[in-house]
Order: sequence, then structure tokens, then C-alpha cells
Amino acid sequence: MISAGDFRNGITIEFEGNVYQIIEFQHVKPGKGAAFVRTKLKNIINGGVVEKTFRPTEKCPQARIDRKDMQYLYSDGDLYNFMDTETYDQIALNADTIGDALKFVKENEMVKICSYNGNVFAIEPPLFVELEITETEPGFKGDTATGATKPAIVETGAKVMVPLFVDQGEVIKIDTRTGEYLSRV
Repeated sequence: MISAGDFRNGITIEFEGNVYQIIEFQHVKPGKGAAFVRTKLKNIINGGVVEKTFRPTEKCPQARIDRKDMQYLYSDGDLYNFMDTETYDQIALNADTIGDALKFVKENEMVKICSYNGNVFAIEPPLFVELEITETEPGFKGDTATGATKPAIVETGAKVMVPLFVDQGEVIKIDTRTGEYLSRV
């Protein structure tokens, strides 16, 4: 059990028969009345976001989320196949479960599979990936004073905004949480 006074971002709780992850929390102490904790909760099963307030002494059971490293093998139509590198067990997940989590992940890369009571609900890609640019317009010399960017397509098919000096065929580092260009490799 975790009390509302101990809430932190990223903690998962069971509340009203659902499992929620805390996205934001704020301890509020009004001039009159008792203090309370205002939270923004994301339902990990269906992705819905709700706002709830708790008294700091309220307790919720903490949900146990299993995260397992697995290798992304390949996609077969609507199914994405993953393998446990220790036991060589394979699982196939549908596109609804995956969402756009594999937008920056190449085949044979490691990802984290998140599950609750054996039901997979999310995929966590690596925080940073290195991908080759397969398509972009050539940049113009001297046009870098404004920090301008141009669209580029990387080898997984995702679109990324890159600085003008980055050319086709170069390998770049991308932050998968925001989808932003970080640097050349």
C-alpha cells in the first residue's frame, strides 16, 4: 500500500478496479481546509487519462508491473514478433498493443515488454537509437544561423526534423521519447 502523500511520477497504483500510472502529481495546501494531492492518472490498459484528488492519508495498493527485455524480431502484417533472449520463447503482439512505440526500432534490437498480471500493455523502446537517414533534401551552405531544420526519413520509415547540415546516408542519434534529433554519430 502506498499513501497519496508518497505519490511520485511513474508509480503505478490500483484504483477503482483499474491500474493507473501517475503522470503528474501536486501537493496542495489551501489556506483553509485540509491539504490534498491533485493527480493526473493514465490508465495503462486503455490509455485514458483522468484527474483525481486524494487526501494525503488515503492509501492505494501499488500495482506490480513486470518489465522484461525482449528482442524485436520482425513484423508480419498486423503482428509484431518478439523473443526472450534467455529462454528463446517467442510472442506475437498486435498493432493495437504496440501503438507507435516501434517507430524508431530496427529489427533485432532489444525493447522492454511491460505487462500486468501476464497481460502485455506496452512496449518501451530504448531511450536513444542510432539510425541512418535514407531520404532528405540537400542543405544549403551558410543557411545555419537561424538553427533551421528540414524533414528527414530514417531507415525505419519514421520522419525526424534534422538540422540543414545533415545529409542523406549519415547516421544520427534520436531520443525515442520525444522523437527529436540529438547528434550525428
